[in-house]
Amino acid sequence: MTTVLRLTPDHPEPDLIADAAACLRRGGLVAFPTETVYGLGVAALDAAAVRRLFAAKGRPADDPLIVHIASPDVLAPLIAVRPPVVAALAARFWPGPLTLVLHRSRLVPDAVTAGLDTVAVRVPAHPVAHALLAAAGIPVAAPSANLFSRPSPTQAAHVLEDLDGRIDLVLDGGSTPVGVESTVLDLSGDVPEVLRPGAVTLEMLRPLLPAVRMRVVAGAQGPQRSPGLLTRHYSPRAPLTLYEGPPDRVLARIRQDADIAQAAGRRVGLLLPHADAAVTAARLYAALREFDATGVEEIFASLPPATDGLSQAVADRLRRAAAGRVVYCA
Repeated sequence: MTTVLRLTPDHPEPDLIADAAACLRRGGLVAFPTETVYGLGVAALDAAAVRRLFAAKGRPADDPLIVHIASPDVLAPLIAVRPPVVAALAARFWPGPLTLVLHRSRLVPDAVTAGLDTVAVRVPAHPVAHALLAAAGIPVAAPSANLFSRPSPTQAAHVLEDLDGRIDLVLDGGSTPVGVESTVLDLSGDVPEVLRPGAVTLEMLRPLLPAVRMRVVAGAQGPQRSPGLLTRHYSPRAPLTLYEGPPDRVLARIRQDADIAQAAGRRVGLLLPHADAAVTAARLYAALREFDATGVEEIFASLPPATDGLSQAVADRLRRAAAGRVVYCA
């Protein structure tokens, strides 16, 4: 059985944090909340422990991990090249939901980077995550704390649904506030590229990186510089169909298809995003897991209104959850 330690989210108990930090240092697997989703942490420089993490998640070895650190001050040993803009980005966005992809040092094991010459690094903002990293005193590789390709966990209960008995410890710090994974910014090439959208948007990055652009990766094969780029990801058990187009036509088509499915005796779930993208992001994965829990057989979803950069992150997660089942309502 996996041990669960319940902490006060804003002021985590030092003794419980110390227990979790000791577990990490001896090669254990510890799930903990970040501001985005729950991560499954392991000592990043312990290749054997990293391999155990991949086995626990059922994660393919060619999907790299993000390394979490307590502060920018401990970044240097992990990277081979430090672009000048890193200091400004760290001052503006760390701690926070921004991951930087940089050329790695030899200190970082191949198991963490899928053998690539880059490593993804971030400083999380959640008080529990910060306290754990500071107490452990080591870099911690942490993908989302779920079985591979499942919706990411935003509550400790979601972690246990997938990984109870597979990992050592869960730090229960309540629901995560952002709800979708960090923005991944690749600084390893000539032009800075956002590989995965998140709460740190292009508009927020452009004052520091005027040339930054969104990279489109569709159906790419082999190791990628960022996690979360596979065509099928974040998926509930029931097939999810995503509807895109003018809102009135989308709703009409969803009603039509839902009526047909219900007439055939199938249990249907509807995912109609809130007007506020932040509300949708915070609730997205929990809603998908609720559909699983209630035995829904088909899910029909529409995109959130394109009001800000976070809505792009929600759209990205929904398209991957749909795994190609997209209906365009012209």
